Amino acid sequence: MEIEQRVTESSLLASFSDYLEAQRLVDRMSDEGFPVESVRIVGEGVRTVEQVTGRMTRGRAAAAGAGGGAWFGVLVGLLFGLFTAGAVWVWLLLVSLVIGAFWGAVFGFVAHWSTRGKRDFSSVMTLQAQRYEVHVDKERAAEAARFVL
Repeated sequence: MEIEQRVTESSLLASFSDYLEAQRLVDRMSDEGFPVESVRIVGEGVRTVEQVTGRMTRGRAAAAGAGGGAWFGVLVGLLFGLFTAGAVWVWLLLVSLVIGAFWGAVFGFVAHWSTRGKRDFSSVMTLQAQRYEVHVDKERAAEAARFVL
């Protein structure tokens, strides 16, 4: 099976330092009926940015593990709860939540402890671009130019 890929030449319509500005332009084009299927937002100069959110301690690792384990426990409790009736269902859900939280905390603590302090911080990683370019297919470039004037 062969996949057909559409390759068309495009023209640079506008360039922005902020993604939201590029998004606003495309949204305005869409609102005014322009066929936005021929538009692309291209991020140039992409880099990763890691925002440090705080110090990771064994306690925080255990708490994060407990939260994840509790959700997993609730999922397991709900699955087993399909085969029960009455008040047993609620108890099964609560017991699964507690067991999941306990083992999640244990695994979170052990996982952090095993790193021996090599990464004692938590962070969130994102992708950012230096600029965002709005491109449009060459056939529609003249029609699209009215949106940036």
